Amino acid sequence: MASALVRRARGSAAAAPALWAAARGVASVGSDIVSSAPCVSLQKARSWDEGVATKFSTTPLKDIFHGKKVVIFGLPGAYTGVCSQAHVPSYKNNIDKLKEKGIDSVICVSINDPYVLNGWAEKLQAKDAIEFYGDFDGSFHKNLDLEIDLSAALLGHRSHRWSAFVDNGKIKVLNVEKAPSEFKVSGAEVILDQI
Repeated sequence: MASALVRRARGSAAAAPALWAAARGVASVGSDIVSSAPCVSLQKARSWDEGVATKFSTTPLKDIFHGKKVVIFGLPGAYTGVCSQAHVPSYKNNIDKLKEKGIDSVICVSINDPYVLNGWAEKLQAKDAIEFYGDFDGSFHKNLDLEIDLSAALLGHRSHRWSAFVDNGKIKVLNVEKAPSEFKVSGAEVILDQI
């Protein structure tokens, strides 16, 4: 089916990538983030005891995005270099500017369990400014085609470094770094100018 969509779009070179992305369910500007990752839920960062108390509840994507203006950023992993020293701090330090632009929530998502993310968010003193969600099995990033194999760095399958502005579920801006070690297009300073 995807190839048929692309064949129909041959007359429009600009339309082909968007049609291919829609057919594959990947994230692209203009796509619905919830539809791109159907049946996926994320796990809000929390302590183990909070997990037990909530019966290990998850949060459906529609609850995170529908009716809201959200800036979301993904990163390779908690406690890693660029993620801890630059990526999260860029959003923590610009939270007031993002709120002034009408952003309802700023979300950090990583292929980690919610307990590791909770400890990391507390260590960075960022939990009051940023909502942290785990994608423990990588299904969110796989569906959005934002997964990368970082086995060479002993990390396994992880998230690309990326950011997006999502308005009522629709991806308005999507920035993906060329390499997970880069921090050129996915920081808060960049997305502030794009909202």
